[in-house]
Formats: sequence, structure tokens, C-alpha cells
Amino acid sequence: MADNRETEKVVVIGSGPAAWTAAIYAARANLDPLVYEGQPTSDNEMIPGGQLMFTTEVENYPGFPEGIDGQKMMADFRAQAQRFDARIASANVTRVDFSKRPFTLWADDGGERRARAVIVATGASANWLGLESEQYFRKAGLGVTACATCDGAFPRYRGKPIAVIGGGDAAMEEAIYMTRFSNPVYIVHRRDQLRASKIMQSRALTNPDINVLWDSVVDEVLGDDTNGVTALKLRNVKTSDVRELSVSGMFLALGHTPNTAFLGGQIHTNEKGYITLPDPSRTMTSVSGVFAAGDVADAVYRQAVVAAGLGCKAAIDAERWLTEQRIE
Repeated sequence: MADNRETEKVVVIGSGPAAWTAAIYAARANLDPLVYEGQPTSDNEMIPGGQLMFTTEVENYPGFPEGIDGQKMMADFRAQAQRFDARIASANVTRVDFSKRPFTLWADDGGERRARAVIVATGASANWLGLESEQYFRKAGLGVTACATCDGAFPRYRGKPIAVIGGGDAAMEEAIYMTRFSNPVYIVHRRDQLRASKIMQSRALTNPDINVLWDSVVDEVLGDDTNGVTALKLRNVKTSDVRELSVSGMFLALGHTPNTAFLGGQIHTNEKGYITLPDPSRTMTSVSGVFAAGDVADAVYRQAVVAAGLGCKAAIDAERWLTEQRIE
């Protein structure tokens, strides 16, 4: 029996800067894209709009000299895509079949879609400690963040002590970066030696503005709604001694987890789960007709402006691929 289900030209999965930019470009190219923007998960980690939904002020995106609220920015991106008639489904894609064309996608609203081309822009979620107090100050924009490049220059941290949590290269980079604004900078690490590369360890350990607190974990983030984060309750894992460390902010550097589990291993990824691109100058994945954009394929920069640029590239790549395939 013939399958008469409608087949989409392009489906975009995601709702951050990469996804909405891809949707805008695809819509303007008359590809009539369908965007799966997702819906809140049980832990509210993956929500429509991505990580910028937890950013109270974006100061480094071009075109906003006074900065812009992260949620407002994502709402504007979404509205711009809708202006060009991009269609939106408020559901999470839970599994896909990329083994045959057209591709098939299933969502948690019970929907099933077929698509000629797919743009995966599902981002990467920062790894957190899992503390209730951490999430409170994070979501309120009061001094807990996972991106020094995004938030480190805020007045809240200037000339004040801050803490970076972690022991890898990312933690060393964050700590060194924050010495431009804060003093002192504490690195809180649960072990008695760092995991970072030797050169990054050397740069951090020889920096006079950085102090390492060994064998320590954060049990609680302290503060209030007026002042934000004011201190961390630290526990020494060897002695069980507890102390309070006065800081104005906590920067998590525990890595990120790309949101690729729903792909079921059908696209090549690296050992950390990030989508790898056979040709780094293009956005085509290991599956012809499937493209990737934004943090889901970017373990280095993780910036909104970079993600938006990759979303543009993915839409253009998809349009050209569809033309080459003579898919109208």
C-alpha cells in the first residue's frame, strides 16, 4: 500500500539561536520548515529557547548595545521565524530513523513526521552539581553560571572574589579568564590533583590571582534575592570539615553533554557525544541530508553568535542539497 503521509522538505530540531536562524533562512528560501522547539523536561534543563533562557542579560551579541534579556532574545528569534511562516511544534523529538529516505521522526506528543532533510540544532546542556540552591541562583540570574565568556564581565563580579568549580582544562580556562575581572579567583576541586593538561595547570597554578582549594566540594550555595550569591558552603572530602567561602559568584566548569541521545547512534559523534562533520567547512553530518548546527556540533565556542552563524550555514547547505537532489 502506498504511504500517503505528507513529507516535509525540512525539519529543524531545536529552539536556540542555531535552530531559529536555520528556520528563518529555510523559510525565506520557501522550504516551509517545521520546527520542533521541544517542551520542558522533568528537570527543566531542556526547554524551548535552550541555555539562553537561563541568561538574564546577553551583552556580547552584536546589535544590542545595551544588552538584551536572554528570554526576550529567544522570543524575538522565534517571532522572526514565525514572520516568515515557519511552522512550530511544541514537542520533543524522541527518536529518528535515518536509515532510509524520506527520514522519519517521532515526537513525545505522539506525532510522526517524514522529512527530506533534517537540521539537528538541539544544543548541549551544561553539567551541574545538582544542588537545589545552585539551581535557584542560576535560574534567577543571581550569580551561578556555566559560562565565564558570557557572564564574567558583569558588574556583579568585578573586583570581587568568585569560585570556579572543576579540575579540567575548561576550569583552568574559566579561572584564568575571570582574573581579568575578579580577585581572588578560587578553583574548587574535589581531588588533590587537577585533571587539566600540564600546560593549563601551569598557567593556572602560577597565576598569583588564582587559589586552588583542594579536596573540596560545594554542599550549598548561600545568598539572598537582594545580593545574589554571597558564599559557598564547602566540605573537605578527606576531613569532612565544613567552611564558608565568601564569593560573589560560582562558575561551573564541569563540561557539557550534547543533546544527541535521541539520535540513537545513527549519526557519527565523538567520544563525548558531539556530532562530527566529515567536512568541517560544511554542516552535513555522516548521513547525507542530515545537517547539524550550534552547540550540538561545537564543543569549543558555545556562543550564541557562533550558533546563529552555523544555523545559517545549515539552512543554506540543506537548500543546496535539496536542489542537487532535485527535491522541490
